[in-house]
Amino acid sequence: MWISILTLLTGVGVFIAGMNMMSSGLEKCAGRGMKSLLGRISTNRFAGVGTGIAATAIIQSSSATSVIVIGFVNAGIMTLTQATSIIMGANVGTTVTNALVALSGSSFDIDVYMMCLAFVGVMMMFIKKDSVKNVGSILCGLGILFVGLDLMSSAFKNGVEITEFFTNLFAVISFPLLLILLGVVFTALMQSSSAATGIVIVMVGQKVMGVDSAIFIVLGATIGTCITSTLASMGAGVNAKRTAFIHLMINVVGTCLFTAIIWPLTDVIVNALSGISDPMWQITVFHIIYKVILTIVLLPFVKQIVAVAERVIKDKPAEEDRRKLKYVDDRLLKSPTIALMQVKKEVEHMANIAKLNLKKSLDGIKNGDEKILKEIYENEKIIDFTNTALTKFLIKLSALVDVADEKIIGSYFHVLNDLERIGDHAENFYEIGVQMKKSGLEFSSSAKDELTEMYGKVFEMFDIAVNAFDNLSSEHLDELTARENEVDALKKKLNSAHVQRLASGDCSMDHSPYFFSAVAGLERVADHLVNVGYSILNPTGSQKEGAQ
Repeated sequence: MWISILTLLTGVGVFIAGMNMMSSGLEKCAGRGMKSLLGRISTNRFAGVGTGIAATAIIQSSSATSVIVIGFVNAGIMTLTQATSIIMGANVGTTVTNALVALSGSSFDIDVYMMCLAFVGVMMMFIKKDSVKNVGSILCGLGILFVGLDLMSSAFKNGVEITEFFTNLFAVISFPLLLILLGVVFTALMQSSSAATGIVIVMVGQKVMGVDSAIFIVLGATIGTCITSTLASMGAGVNAKRTAFIHLMINVVGTCLFTAIIWPLTDVIVNALSGISDPMWQITVFHIIYKVILTIVLLPFVKQIVAVAERVIKDKPAEEDRRKLKYVDDRLLKSPTIALMQVKKEVEHMANIAKLNLKKSLDGIKNGDEKILKEIYENEKIIDFTNTALTKFLIKLSALVDVADEKIIGSYFHVLNDLERIGDHAENFYEIGVQMKKSGLEFSSSAKDELTEMYGKVFEMFDIAVNAFDNLSSEHLDELTARENEVDALKKKLNSAHVQRLASGDCSMDHSPYFFSAVAGLERVADHLVNVGYSILNPTGSQKEGAQ
């Protein structure tokens, strides 16, 4: 008996490992498609359901999809209404894994051929090309999944004692509410409804458990899977907690409704399912019908579901903390490809704040008004926070991506540093104006015009660099280089003009440190912008390396 128990446990472990490997490979292989899919989040509830189905079918985990959705809601880029319909779709999408499990009971011995895929996948993973490795990971995971299923089946086939034990156990635990509770606990421990339901399907296929018991355990599993999203919402914002509550509420309501209907009609349901010859497919079909009907029934009530969540989980009367990441959340690490997409948005957001401060700094140099200085300081704190927090996030993310994405992450590290330095220069420019005003100094009109001209060149570079980074387009990089050369030439011209004003008495020596510092700072800003633009060709932003 102990050998059978160890075989069963080994089979469960191998099954879950294979499912995770296949899921990881699918996510990496279809990552670009996932970017496009989740980048087109719609307010249409039917589109949301379709998105949830597709996303879960791709990554083979409704829990992972729910965690990603919670991350999006917490980052403020998805509404509760959008999240609700996507979660409903994710519930339907998770049935794909169970269909794969049911295939293992096919009379065509498909499981033998599927297990061979593990060998094919391993061989492909020795190839250096990332895309081939990802496909190999999918095939290897799929093969290992079927190896796990075969081990579980053999444990029951060869172990008379363990088969009798579970048969007797489910004969005793036949009360529907106990079976539902068992499904909840079992799934919560495994943190995967697909894995829990898959094991149930195997047990039904080996006649260890009856279909009448399995349907209630499957209903309980839909509640147990909510533990993952509930844990993910801890420490997150109010809307993230509401999203996790909505996930739980949908599945609890669904389980209660179906239990109320199925309980008195258990024999009728079982007889109806018996029209399908394979008991494994009986459970699979039941699971699909349950998830589809639940989605159809609840979809018209999305707004009401959101309203209930908002009433149960109240808003906190605290002021919004601007010093937090806008698009990135640690929960997105569940899907590295999506996380990388969100990092790019966060970098662009940081660039916009840096540009805003640079614009405000021009007013500071001209008039030295201290009113805007507080706002510039606050924006600079946001820039510094974003740089630090995003750097920490990228360090975590770098351990989860392939070689191609590692290069992108490397470029983001450099871009963050360049944007942070631009923010520092903007703060310095404004302080120059304030200090001059306190000292009773003011630039001449010609000096102000010259600085405005140089600012204009830098702003043009800012737009070109951010556009190149945003669209990953090198089309205008030559223009960016040309503008930098103009700024370098303008620096020499302005310094020479200032020396002439000193000679003519239009400016005093007291103005010189401030003027030369502003001109030198703007020239350095131009250098940083070139690095940002050329980061799409080379992680360090070097023009020479990018041209190679």
